[in-house]
Amino acid sequence: MRHLFIVNPIAGGKKADKSAIKEKISAKMSQKGEEFEIYETVGVMDAAEKVKREAIKGKPLRVYACGGDGTLSECAHGAAGFANTAVTHFPCGTGNDFVRMFGPDSALFLDLDALISGEIGPMDLIDVNGRKCLNIASVGIDARVGIDVHKYSQLPVIGGAGGYVISLIVNVIKGINRHFHVYVEGEELDGKFALICVCNGQYYGGGFNPTKTAVPDDGVLEMLIVNKVSRITLARLLKYYASGRYAEYPDVIKYVPGRHIVIEDDREFSVSIDGEAMFTKRADMRLVRNGVNFIYPKGCRHVADLVKTTINA
Repeated sequence: MRHLFIVNPIAGGKKADKSAIKEKISAKMSQKGEEFEIYETVGVMDAAEKVKREAIKGKPLRVYACGGDGTLSECAHGAAGFANTAVTHFPCGTGNDFVRMFGPDSALFLDLDALISGEIGPMDLIDVNGRKCLNIASVGIDARVGIDVHKYSQLPVIGGAGGYVISLIVNVIKGINRHFHVYVEGEELDGKFALICVCNGQYYGGGFNPTKTAVPDDGVLEMLIVNKVSRITLARLLKYYASGRYAEYPDVIKYVPGRHIVIEDDREFSVSIDGEAMFTKRADMRLVRNGVNFIYPKGCRHVADLVKTTINA
């Protein structure tokens, strides 16, 4: 078994001490006598390319994404389709949203012993024009906020998750709604929309929780389509959307469970893919069933079990 630690040197800003993280990993793996490599990324999609280069060798490989959601997403993209490769998250980024859905068990993702000895199970992916992602893909105001957050989270006065707040304010001022033509599960929609969110996971944007029931291994994507809204309506709606209470606004938020959605416009628009930017005139998003192997830290419950516990509580 080979262990590959992908370290994003800029994830989480200055607060995340990557030297200390690398020293911790090296000490732990040397103690265990396991074959390992610590690889520091040098640019966009470098993590994906590195994982793919190693996976294609055919030997059993466990990949640990040491960064934020974007780093995890790139690692999942690189590992997609390789039966010999599994990925997981050692979260040290800005939002670390994907692991939030594991609730109290999310702390186990920072336990190297638990990760190294964790069990492997399949997870679904979202394919966006060929780019695989693990958590959430979105279009609209939320996509612009998620993409622009990096401009603000590095500022010393703001830093970290505060960048999401500043990015939201700036993008609301720029304008909320945009025209899209949407094909979703046999239905056609045409008009102006505030956002369209496609969920394999439950959290994004530094803690927004649009759905409490998305499970990344159940073969279903939970899609939320938010109609055109005014700034006043958005301000009122935001807390409900951010806490998974979309059902309280059925006239504004359309919920569609399914496996495929296409979003088009004559002008290029931005798509947030686990917080990373794609620019296109046509976003074809579809579920990839059991697209990647995922490492659950030892003692970590699966999301489906956590959802059942929450609903029955």
